[in-house]
Amino acid sequence: AAEARHVALDSGRFPGINTSQGPVDMPGLIEGKRDLVESMRSEKYVDLIADYGWELLRGNAVFAGSQDDPVLEITGVDGVRDTVRSAHYLVATGSAPWAPPIQGLADIDYLTSTTAMELEEVPESLLVLGGGYVALEQAQLFARLGSKVTMLVRSRLASAEEPEADRTLMGVLADEGIDAVRQAAVSCVRTDPATGGITATATVSGGEREFGAAKLLVATGRRPVTEGLNLAAVGVKTGESGEILANNRLNSSNERIWAAGDVTGHREFVYVAAAHGSLVVENAFNQSGREVDYRHLPRVTFTSPALAAVGMTDRQANEAGIRCECRVLPLEYVPRALVNRDTRGFIKIVSDAATGRIVGITAVAKDAGELAAAGVYILEAGMTVEQLANLWSPYLTLSEALRL
Repeated sequence: AAEARHVALDSGRFPGINTSQGPVDMPGLIEGKRDLVESMRSEKYVDLIADYGWELLRGNAVFAGSQDDPVLEITGVDGVRDTVRSAHYLVATGSAPWAPPIQGLADIDYLTSTTAMELEEVPESLLVLGGGYVALEQAQLFARLGSKVTMLVRSRLASAEEPEADRTLMGVLADEGIDAVRQAAVSCVRTDPATGGITATATVSGGEREFGAAKLLVATGRRPVTEGLNLAAVGVKTGESGEILANNRLNSSNERIWAAGDVTGHREFVYVAAAHGSLVVENAFNQSGREVDYRHLPRVTFTSPALAAVGMTDRQANEAGIRCECRVLPLEYVPRALVNRDTRGFIKIVSDAATGRIVGITAVAKDAGELAAAGVYILEAGMTVEQLANLWSPYLTLSEALRL
């Protein structure tokens, strides 16, 4: 919705096109979002429970018993307790937004990635803590809905990805009026008694600065939800962030208890959780012994232009002992981008200098996420740069850039 509004404002890049945009009906927008989410939740998940004849117990579940004989104690919404015994247990409790230990933060009614999506009015201004995919997506979203957005980023934007992505996205955000302040270490936050807004104090480039806004969004990551499950009592080990320590077969330290999705501490993507769930079923009931292979896991940040990557960055390749060769193609040389009159972005290919085998692909471009699956296939096939360059690719498509 925010992108549709932005398109109306940005269409002037095409000669002869003039459009305008009205104010945002935020309650109507949020109601539409809720209807869509509930519809998808029912069709894809809740309704399947009845279709498959599964028993659904609503309540709070806690492990009890011992490592050799684990059970689940469930306290229902009506207060009635029930005990469930099973040959196998799957923990898929997901993750929750995490806030860093910043002075004063606990005393402020700050937004998270979840609560921000329930706002019924657009904040006049918004301060965003974080520079990862959630922070980027929501900063741009609220800016396009009309907020004046400032981002305080501890290192750089999308710090796990190629440095070219940071530089490109900095320019994109600046063009849209978003002030992204990098190398900002926030020390404290407080409510301004005069305005009711939020003031954050941060050290930037060795000096102390203050930043103010009507609302504060903390988008500094998520943590697995395992507190209160009593996992230790049944021999399930957890890591420093609370994640269940599972092997690549998704077995915990208790062979009868499995883990899937965000609770494992792996990438917090829907498709990772879905793949985990399928694999657990095969391993638990068919003793398949299958393992998750994360090497070619695609990563997409849904900004506009989007950031998509698969495989290694050049730094990761070097750390893995691969002498790499990198090719970076700015979008100004891509016909599809020229036709779109939007040349912000690039495509980068990292290859093994000795063999030419492609080990990583990163793109910042409109609809870059559509390249991610192609990148998976390229890496899975072990293709070389020369092989890719000699393949067919349709003209005026973004995928053509891969072979250019």
